[in-house]
Amino acid sequence: MISGSLARRYAKAVFQIGSEQGTLDRIGNDLRTLAKAMKDSAELATVMANPAIRRSDRRRVIDALINRAGVGPHVKNLVYILLDGERLNTLPAISREVDAMIEAKAGRVSADVVSATPLSPAQLAQLTTALEKLSGKKVDVHKREDASLLGGVVAKVGDVVYDGSLRTQLDNLRDELTK
Repeated sequence: MISGSLARRYAKAVFQIGSEQGTLDRIGNDLRTLAKAMKDSAELATVMANPAIRRSDRRRVIDALINRAGVGPHVKNLVYILLDGERLNTLPAISREVDAMIEAKAGRVSADVVSATPLSPAQLAQLTTALEKLSGKKVDVHKREDASLLGGVVAKVGDVVYDGSLRTQLDNLRDELTK
C-alpha cells in the first residue's frame, strides 16, 4: 500500500524530530487533534485534500484550524509540507503511525478486543494479562461487542489476530467436515 508506506516515512521523520527535541507527546497530541478534526468533518477533509480548491484558500483554512487548535511548529510545518505536496489526505494515517511508534517506544501496545457479550472486569483483567504475556508489552485494551461472533473473543494486538470466537471455530469445523 503506497499511502501506508508514505505515511510511515513521514511518521518516522516526525517521530525522530520529536524524540530529538523532546516534544514527542506534543507532536502526537497535535496530530491526533488534526486527524480527529478531519475525521469529524467530512467537509473539512474534502476541502483540505481537494486540489481543485486553490492552495491559498486551503492554507487559510489550515491556518485557522492550526491557530484554533494551538498546534506546535513541527506539526504546522508537516501540514504545510503535506499541503504543498497535495498529500493532506495522509494526515490521519501519519497520526496513527506516530501513535504506534510512541506506544512502541514506551513499551505499550494497543489491543482491539471484540466479544460476543460484554466482558466482566475479571474476564477483562484475565484477558489483558494473557495478552501482555503474549506480546511482552503493556497492553491497552479497547473493547467492543459484536453479537455475530456467537461466543468467545477476538483480540487484535498490532498485526497479530487471536481468534477464539465460536463463529470461527464452527467455520473451521464445517471446513473439516466437508473435506
